[in-house]
Amino acid sequence: MNFGFTDEQLALAATVRDVLRTHCPPAALRSERRPAWEQLAALGFFGLLLPPESDGLGLGLADILPALEETGRACLPGPVVETAVVAPYLLPDNPKPASGALCVTVLPPGQAYAPDADLADLLLVARDGGWRLVARESAHLVPRTGVDPCRPVFEVAFDESEELGGPAAPALRRAAVATAAQLIGVARELLAVTVAYARVRTQFGAAIGSFQAVKHQLADAAVAVEFAAPLVHRAALSVDRAAGSVDGAAESVDRAAGTGDRAVGTADRDVSAAKAAAGEAAVLAARVALQAHGAIGYTEELDLRFWLARAWSLSAAYGTTAAHRERVRTAVLGGDLRRWP
Repeated sequence: MNFGFTDEQLALAATVRDVLRTHCPPAALRSERRPAWEQLAALGFFGLLLPPESDGLGLGLADILPALEETGRACLPGPVVETAVVAPYLLPDNPKPASGALCVTVLPPGQAYAPDADLADLLLVARDGGWRLVARESAHLVPRTGVDPCRPVFEVAFDESEELGGPAAPALRRAAVATAAQLIGVARELLAVTVAYARVRTQFGAAIGSFQAVKHQLADAAVAVEFAAPLVHRAALSVDRAAGSVDGAAESVDRAAGTGDRAVGTADRDVSAAKAAAGEAAVLAARVALQAHGAIGYTEELDLRFWLARAWSLSAAYGTTAAHRERVRTAVLGGDLRRWP
């Protein structure tokens, strides 16, 4: 079986990368709240998961993982995951996200604040195992201090809301996997910037990248990222499978092994493994980057601080690393040791 991404999936990622390099350079992070959003909307990025009848492409989550990684690599501001991944699942009949005319944010269960709520036209609030849809005009937002300057958080209260059908868990799985993909992109960019810096920064007459201690730290971070990325890819396949949105060989495996509750349990385990590994890899890459750059790394002078903050903020989004590790531990100790599916 070929576990690589298809040419079409990689081409989509390359196109998104080109758009972000042009319209979301590091300088834009200092002055704009949603750089490159119009260009991504024109590309069809926000409608990738929407069904064709809602002006989307009807792709699966696994199809867009490389593109989501690019949004992390560029540190793209705004509620990207919420608008491009959660909204198509919870609001599949609404074509507005495809055109970029609708911006959505999410307040997950157990989380006190909603990110980028001031930009959102709609807020999706997880309550009592389900979802409440809140219009922007009904929401009362109070800004709170957050670690990420490009991902401000808000306390949310509301007067009126509409109940959405269905449980909260499937959408939260998708959000966690998409966030994990962004974390992989953040970690890759942190590593690339730090390796480039280590090659030119000299100390004691030699580039610091030639020092054994620096090499080991960079290697540890690179290994963590390379081990985490396949877990994210696997989690996306598990989520798609649990929703019945994959076909071909994967479906035949499912029919042989059974679906339903088993597929959902497998998806929960794989999602938590992916989010925990991606969060740890990004935080490790951030720590290594900061140690290599020194104190200048988190100053206003250097753009690196945006990626450091993004690694820290996304690692806590949609479940902390500790919470997801606990879910994996429960699944393993409960006897679910199957490797596939």
